[in-house]
Amino acid sequence: MSVQFWTWLLVGLSFALYFGIAIWARAGSTKEFYVAGGGVSPLANGMATAADWMSAASFISMAGIISFAGYDGSVYLMGWTGGYVLLALLLAPYLRKFGKFTVPDFIGDRYYSNTARTVAVFCALIVSFTYVAGQMRGVGIVFSQFLQVDINIGVLIGMTVVLIFSLLGGMKGITYTQVAQYCVLIFAFMVPAFFISLQMTGNIIPQMGMGGKVEGGVFLLDKLDALHTQLGFNEYTSGTKSTWDVFAITLALMTGTAGLPHVIVRFFTVPKVKDARKSAGYALLLIAILYTTAPAIAVFSRTNLIETVSEKEYANIPQWFKNWEDTGLISWTDKNGDGKIQYVAGNALDGKKPIFTETRGTHGERMISNASAAAKNELYVDRDIMVLANPEIANLPNWVIGLVAAGGLAAALSTAAGLLLVISTSVSHDLIKKQIKPDISDKAELRAARIAIFVAILIAGYFGINPPGFVAAVVALAFGLAAASFFPAIILGIFDKRMNSEGAISGMVIGIVLMLFYMMKFKLDMFGGGTEKDWWFGTSPEGFGTIAMCVNIVVSVVVSRLTPAPPQDVQDMVESIRIPSGAGEASSH
Repeated sequence: MSVQFWTWLLVGLSFALYFGIAIWARAGSTKEFYVAGGGVSPLANGMATAADWMSAASFISMAGIISFAGYDGSVYLMGWTGGYVLLALLLAPYLRKFGKFTVPDFIGDRYYSNTARTVAVFCALIVSFTYVAGQMRGVGIVFSQFLQVDINIGVLIGMTVVLIFSLLGGMKGITYTQVAQYCVLIFAFMVPAFFISLQMTGNIIPQMGMGGKVEGGVFLLDKLDALHTQLGFNEYTSGTKSTWDVFAITLALMTGTAGLPHVIVRFFTVPKVKDARKSAGYALLLIAILYTTAPAIAVFSRTNLIETVSEKEYANIPQWFKNWEDTGLISWTDKNGDGKIQYVAGNALDGKKPIFTETRGTHGERMISNASAAAKNELYVDRDIMVLANPEIANLPNWVIGLVAAGGLAAALSTAAGLLLVISTSVSHDLIKKQIKPDISDKAELRAARIAIFVAILIAGYFGINPPGFVAAVVALAFGLAAASFFPAIILGIFDKRMNSEGAISGMVIGIVLMLFYMMKFKLDMFGGGTEKDWWFGTSPEGFGTIAMCVNIVVSVVVSRLTPAPPQDVQDMVESIRIPSGAGEASSH
């Protein structure tokens, strides 16, 4: 049976499961809509958190980044995993004990200020819209490749699916849907890894296979290093970044991740503080399954790609290559006219994604202008195809390829749903209920939340269909924004009872502005632009969130010490939050 049949079957069954759960878990109150009634078990919450956490970026892009960056890609593993540990240990139990629905709710009440709440809402909306647009684009790519529909139609289908289970169930429906989505995505990620590890190294466990030997008794990583150096790339297992920049990027990803509102809100859905700690432990274990497998998938796919395409006749290239070529995510131009694919270090098309005319050369290759003829490399490969194309490159059964498509969709849709809920609660609860119309009824607030989700999905869909040219910059900006704004305000709000509203607002505003300026200057070439040699303190834009966060903390502490202390009741509340679970535990509204 064909790939398309298996894909339609597996995707259709998974969607039917999501809809069934959404109908079963309909939300009837704002508490059920915002925090699933606060009655989710630790294991279910751990699975839902893991699915919420592992977006299309984790499922599709992370192994692709590591596949191309090698050792330097490890910053994403360390940063994202370390960020979760930071969140689980330093933030989740205390925020659960505070007992509010959202992060802006915590910041607004802790700093007794609607200005602080509004700044937090702004940050939550920026971060969430950035992420959800990326998820919708991921959905479109999966649909267009595996189900043979137009990428824009794929985005519209994804919008419809997310809208249905988000509108019906709110956090309650999303939580139990995400439990199912975790099962789908982890199964879809691990099955190809088991197959390929066994195929290449004789060891079914991918984490061990990556360090094992291949045919000829050579270690797989030594073989990949040799392939890389032969083609002019840096050794796969050696890094090129400075120690400081690796540290800065890792810390920015950690603190940015720990400040992500759609993950933090998951810890408000369990009955007790003790359950928040338990669900954090379960989630970390469940996330580790995918995160420890990603480097192995990266190594397998990189080795297979090089061996499959390098110096091979285009006329004899496998069908998977031509399938992906039609999407524009892989492309080749025969610069020397020999009919073979030269894949060597260097940008095939000056580092830009090619725009082809539909003319073909004598060997069937796409023809482009001679603007990039100087480069020896003839191949352009988008890193996002590495996980999705991996089963096809390894010639695995069609049902495995269909399973990967269903897993990619599950990862994108679960995170999109969580982000949409953050957007809707920020509007309906933190803006309307807390500031604009405090006397709004429960029913009217629920209606406002559903309208907000509907508007948010339309905006997200628009950016999924018309992605801005600087998507990569904006995604990095989301982490930087969260690190430079939310994280210091939350951590100081919990552990420094002298921190007041003046300090927190000053720190958040300066942190955001500094991060925006740096990202615009070096990612978007605004304010005069700049190159790597112009980076401040040798810090890449991806790592600058660390510096912006430190500036935020210093400004917050200094301003708070020069202005009046918070009211006594706020200081008492901070003291009670820090007492371990049990007596004095705050209730949720």
